[in-house]
Amino acid sequence: MGPPAAEEEKERRRRRQQPPPRASSRAAAITRLLPAAGALRQCRKGEAAGSGARRCGRGRRRGWGRVPRPRRSRPRRRPAAGRGSWASLPLGPWRSAAPGRAAGPWAGAAGGSSETGRKKRMDMGNQHPSIKRLHEIQKEVKEIEQQVVVFSGLSTDRDYKKLERSLTKQLFEIDSVDTEGKGDIQQARKRAAQETERLLKELEQNANHPRRLEIEAIFKEAQSLVEREITPFYKGGNCISDEFEEGIQDIVLRLTQVKTGGKVSLRKARYRTLTKVCAVQEIIESCVKQQLSLPLSNDAHPSVSKINSVMCDVNKARGTLIALLMGVSSNDTCRHLSCVLTGLIADLDALDVCGRTEIRNYRKEVVEEINKLQKYLDLEEEANSTHAYDLAQNQSILKIEEIRKKMKEVNSLLLKTENASDLYLGSKAELQGLIAHLDEVSPGKNPCIREARRRAVIEVQTLITYIDLKEALEKRQMYSEQTAAEHQSHKAVWNVLGNLSQIQQEVISFDGNRTDKNYMRLEELLTKQLLALDAVDPQGDERCKAARKQAVKLAQNILYYLDMKTDEWEY
Repeated sequence: MGPPAAEEEKERRRRRQQPPPRASSRAAAITRLLPAAGALRQCRKGEAAGSGARRCGRGRRRGWGRVPRPRRSRPRRRPAAGRGSWASLPLGPWRSAAPGRAAGPWAGAAGGSSETGRKKRMDMGNQHPSIKRLHEIQKEVKEIEQQVVVFSGLSTDRDYKKLERSLTKQLFEIDSVDTEGKGDIQQARKRAAQETERLLKELEQNANHPRRLEIEAIFKEAQSLVEREITPFYKGGNCISDEFEEGIQDIVLRLTQVKTGGKVSLRKARYRTLTKVCAVQEIIESCVKQQLSLPLSNDAHPSVSKINSVMCDVNKARGTLIALLMGVSSNDTCRHLSCVLTGLIADLDALDVCGRTEIRNYRKEVVEEINKLQKYLDLEEEANSTHAYDLAQNQSILKIEEIRKKMKEVNSLLLKTENASDLYLGSKAELQGLIAHLDEVSPGKNPCIREARRRAVIEVQTLITYIDLKEALEKRQMYSEQTAAEHQSHKAVWNVLGNLSQIQQEVISFDGNRTDKNYMRLEELLTKQLLALDAVDPQGDERCKAARKQAVKLAQNILYYLDMKTDEWEY
């Protein structure tokens, strides 16, 4: 490369290093010397000023200088719609104008409200990964909560350990969430942990509730009773002692009277236990009372001996079923027993009865017995359904509640009326009609419904007794001349009956619990009246003896009714 070429190359490099030439020295001088406001005004006047302003901006980006932005002395007037206005400017993809809503950065202020903006900001805050994870954990805990509420087992059950393990795992998941030192995430994690700990505590309370332990203790008594008396069934017989029947009946009554306090887990536990015990009771009653129209002798037909042997197997299956229901058999399972019963039916179907009607009927009765036993194998699934143990929508219970509502209306009318003697006859007839309606209510096989009906009958009968005693006392006052010649012991009994009438009125209107002072006062008054009756000496008067006996029975019934009203039983 020669000297001229080298010189040209140096010149080109020098030109590249120099800044771009300015279009107008006048515009540059104006930009540097004039104030900022004047510079902007000059830039609007002509093309040269505009080009100078653009170049000034480019130079500022390159670090050559900075033009200060003018400070507004007054707000800029917004141009009218049309040419040169903001509405006529082209909108970018992020400023698409919706119908009825302003476009551009003012869209939020013009078309939405401040509340919408706050919600959006909250939604944006909830998008934090830790918040998302906490929401996922809370959703899983919510699903577990449904199982905790209806859990009716004990702390040794497999379901209890499974739920406890699941909740503990969720607690570990909550503890592993990183809060990054943010207060809102810390509060959310704290609330989630508290909710999970509450469910763990509720699960433990359901399993160790005193009423739940009472139900389990009664059920263990039933198990020991079955273990002692179940031997005849295993041998193919059907002989059951009266002691066994009475023991099962007593256990059913005690289970029915267990107070649940409206707690779903206790209702379910009581119903499941009652279902098993009542099923055992029904199986025993059916095999003792029901006698098949045959058996025929083995000489009558070859198929008869086969049916008789199947019937012996059915009796053994009864014993196995009772042991399974009461949980005293560890060798058999419901599935195995179902297969055995199905095999017996198959053997009976394969028999040839040669068209003989009596043998066909005998086989039919045995098949029906097997089908009845198979129905008891599905009791566990039925006991887990909500409609079974929650009787609030049961038709029989609804009828009983409707009758009790009418009884309460009669009760309030009698107690609020000062001179209720005119109402006695009509009220007594209406109450007797309510008892007839209660007798028509079918409890089915549920002992809880039977207990609810029994309590309703006692309530109605208490009102009828109250009316009868009031009428008797009023008649006695009307014929005071005839009662003056009565024996002193007889008069003493009637004085106690008058006191009992006043106490009974207070007991009927009492609406409290056993911790109330009024309950203790009423109980003490009734005890005093019983002591007063015990102090009455009839002196050989039979009429006085009968009256005292009736008065003692009345006082005991009032005391029993007071206890029944306050025992917090519910179906």
